Amino acid sequence: MTPKKPEPGKLSKLQARARGNIAANSAANSAANGAANSAASLPGAVDDAPAEAAEPRSDALDRYDIAILSALQADARLSNTELAGRIGLSAAPTWRRVKWLEQQGFITGYRAEIDRRKIGLGVLAFVRVDAERNNADATRALEDAIRKLPEVVACHYISGAGTFELHVMCTDLDAYSRWSMDTLFKLPNVKDLHTSFSLGEVKAGAALPLGHLVAGRLGR
Repeated sequence: MTPKKPEPGKLSKLQARARGNIAANSAANSAANGAANSAASLPGAVDDAPAEAAEPRSDALDRYDIAILSALQADARLSNTELAGRIGLSAAPTWRRVKWLEQQGFITGYRAEIDRRKIGLGVLAFVRVDAERNNADATRALEDAIRKLPEVVACHYISGAGTFELHVMCTDLDAYSRWSMDTLFKLPNVKDLHTSFSLGEVKAGAALPLGHLVAGRLGR
């Protein structure tokens, strides 16, 4: 059978419908391209992400890993979608990269930064601890005892005079004096203490510098 030709009126309707579908598809493509270009122009975004950037390829950090570390140091509350927009990757590979950075130990945790003065910790003391004996067992016992003290927010081995430097927070000078007599001087293997007090913070809680990682990649 010979197929019937559509009537002239029906033909014009079919043509109009086809033109409408073409226009709708064109508008959708333009919107998608515009959204992609907007995401790429966000601050910190990495341009022209290659397909192979979806996964870390070795133990070495690449530019996307460095961008993730930089963004999360500035704001660890970013959602995965927001983070993906910042670094110029889609959400799924960004999430996998964050998990990889956590598993490899580059990201060790997420925590809130609290203003110590708002919670009544007005004194920050730097305490140099001189150990009585510097043998392994005595030093290990002192380390273990220091780790259990919540007032000690940081502890470092130091060069020169002394064995450790402690960063200690207390409510006021009287509280620090009582704590040092009741706690510090009773620690095992402590010979002497030398204390200095902070008179004001110039810089605290800063993000770790990452410029050397970027420079190292450029130098390769």
